[in-house]
Amino acid sequence: MTADATASTPRIWTAALIVIGDEILSGRTQDKNVAQVATWLNVQGIRLKEVRVVADDMDAIVEAVNILRARNDYLFTTGGIGPTHDDITVDAIAQALGVEVVIHPVARAVLERYYASRGGLTEGRLRMARVPEGAELIENRMSGAPGIRIGNVFLMAGVPHITAGMLDALTGTLEGGLPVLSATLGCWVAESEVANMLGATERAHEQCQIGSYPFFREGRVGANFVIRSVDQAALDACAAELTASLEAAGREVTPGGI
Repeated sequence: MTADATASTPRIWTAALIVIGDEILSGRTQDKNVAQVATWLNVQGIRLKEVRVVADDMDAIVEAVNILRARNDYLFTTGGIGPTHDDITVDAIAQALGVEVVIHPVARAVLERYYASRGGLTEGRLRMARVPEGAELIENRMSGAPGIRIGNVFLMAGVPHITAGMLDALTGTLEGGLPVLSATLGCWVAESEVANMLGATERAHEQCQIGSYPFFREGRVGANFVIRSVDQAALDACAAELTASLEAAGREVTPGGI
């Protein structure tokens, strides 16, 4: 690759997500945070590259944190920052980073105000003011207890609507690239019949990636082809070529998917 080509290649910012909680792994609770975190990150120009679901286990969380924060620009966690004994995310991340756990004075003040008319700040509720030493807070307008940011690691609640509020508070604060754009083409065709066509089209459009998602519906086999790029012109050109190739092969294409 030439120096000019390297310079023109857009910087891709990446993130990983660790979903923490025995209740997710047991099936008692269905995770809804992966989709909303991925969608939010895309708007910030950051690609979600990896997701892990980890039990409420100190060693497992520490291991996942240290691996994923090292190979991504950002690491997000959901779950395990509540008031009960099994909420160990703060302790695990402090251990992973080699720092102590402390009571954040601003978090304590926020919780004191929030619980002033709700029975006061109990020992359990005070646990939600605990942070790895050196951390900053992520505002939580929903339930008082803040999220936590330390370095490139972001600790958020497991409850989806509270997570959404924390993401909203972070909007526009992270460095990222261009949002990923997409276009979907639907076709009643077995993906195996057009695999070579898909590969050739993607190779001809280096700024685009094509994903194939087969389905069986109405007694017929079909597939939706999702084209992704950070460049609208490149995306349009790739979609136009793939549409023309499919139609030349006698296939009807449905923009937007089937």
